[in-house]
Amino acid sequence: MTIESSITPLRVAIVGGGPGGLATAIALSKIPSVEVKIYEQATVLREIGGGITIGQNTWNVLELLGVADTLTSGHVIDSHLNFNGKTGELLHRHVKEGIVVTRPQLRTQRTKLQSALLAHVPRGVIELSKKLAGMVDKGIGGVELLFSDGTVATADLVVGADGIRSVVRDTAWPDYEIKFTGTTFWRTLLPWDDVVKRDPRFAQTGWWHGLTTNIWLSSVGEGLGEIIAGNRQDPAVHSADKVSWGVPVDNAYVESHFEEFLPQIRGVLHGVKEGDWREFSAFAGPELSKLTAWDEKVVLVGDASHALSGAFGAGAGFAMEDGWVLAQALQYYRNDVHRALPLLNRIRLPYYARMYAHLENEAAQRAARLKDLGDSPSYDDRVRLRVIKAGGKDMSWIYGNHIGKVWEEAISTLDEQNSTADIASSYNTSTP
Repeated sequence: MTIESSITPLRVAIVGGGPGGLATAIALSKIPSVEVKIYEQATVLREIGGGITIGQNTWNVLELLGVADTLTSGHVIDSHLNFNGKTGELLHRHVKEGIVVTRPQLRTQRTKLQSALLAHVPRGVIELSKKLAGMVDKGIGGVELLFSDGTVATADLVVGADGIRSVVRDTAWPDYEIKFTGTTFWRTLLPWDDVVKRDPRFAQTGWWHGLTTNIWLSSVGEGLGEIIAGNRQDPAVHSADKVSWGVPVDNAYVESHFEEFLPQIRGVLHGVKEGDWREFSAFAGPELSKLTAWDEKVVLVGDASHALSGAFGAGAGFAMEDGWVLAQALQYYRNDVHRALPLLNRIRLPYYARMYAHLENEAAQRAARLKDLGDSPSYDDRVRLRVIKAGGKDMSWIYGNHIGKVWEEAISTLDEQNSTADIASSYNTSTP
């Protein structure tokens, strides 16, 4: 159902050509009288970082976008293991339970997801080499976007899909601040056979844990595997030098953090070709009270809207859900941003509030368990504590989320409220 009124022409500028930006463009391009442009700072549109998980929640939004059947490459994961990286002890097998599955969970290359989305973006929508330098609120004239190359564009609605270091967010929310979480990741892809031959356990997707370190090993399909090596430091001490995102780092530096790990693990790390590691410093920020600003002329999607630093491993799915809901809300209200964007807030804000609350509760539980270990917990006990066990917790609200059904429920509730309001209005009008 849509609201009956005239269609308002709308110029939409999407800043950022990642999964969230591309999905938003796909969804918006299906709406009458919407002109869409993606402004991407890169000179060549490509993804970095290695692998990405396509779980049921992501499949659901890809199907709604009409993209799901285009993504065919990847490694099927039905569970992943957690090991003690020093002793090799199997600590836990993690299985996502309570989820209605229509397609298998995949671990694939980020470039594969990008290619699948790009295949559905209309020609001429993307402009490269457009690094956003700032924005100006022009009132009823829309928003003026200022680019580093000196060019200017104007839009009625700006979608900030430019990631956790969002220029759109920093401009429209000038007091918002992200901070280094203490975690640094190093990522690379390499031939999967070279990994598995070192230890048959590596054939199973899994994490290998140390006291402040961990390593993820998984196939991503087409003969390739990925390594994600992580290390946690005190953010108060190390935040000043943590600004990198996807920059090269020396092999020796990465390997120096894992000297206590099993020889097989160290062998995998040593086998990485020099220059192939990329470093990613994790940042996070506080919960936003609104995803919209400047009198509903600016809206955030993806990591720009919820700076959780990949905490749930499904950030691309969240971003695409944001973009899809935005498009549905605009279509429902026939491009009236003053009615559509509050509806987006109504649907998505509680979802992200639940994520923030979950992470706070998880941190509190971990601190309590650490306290229960006493003054001198053993190495093995501390490593076990790092493993997040599913237990009886139902995480289907994330990994099984069906944004299409969420939308239908929201609209059904809205229609009921409107109907009740109409009846009340009619009664009040007719009553003497």
